[in-house]
Amino acid sequence: MFYLLIFAALIFFVAHVALLLASFSGPKFASVRYFYSHLTLWLTGIVVFVLALCYSGAHQSGFLDYFNTPFKKTMILVFTLALSLAAHGIVSLLVLPLLRKNRVS
Repeated sequence: MFYLLIFAALIFFVAHVALLLASFSGPKFASVRYFYSHLTLWLTGIVVFVLALCYSGAHQSGFLDYFNTPFKKTMILVFTLALSLAAHGIVSLLVLPLLRKNRVS
């Protein structure tokens, strides 16, 4: 189960990056792919959270052993939220206006 969850987190993160990059390929912004990129980012965070819940303190991973308190485990979800909001802000405030400007020019 441990390696299956690690594999799932890795696959979700790779899917997140691929979908995010695919959102900007082509002549217009693909909002559905962008939504799915955020969804896969959240799924990655949830899987890492589940890994921390199940395996922190089990000495299977030094990374997961760090999340040995409820506060530290909750911070996984907070970090996922912050990363999602930061990425959304960058796309909304910087990338999309540049794409619109380039289309008009």
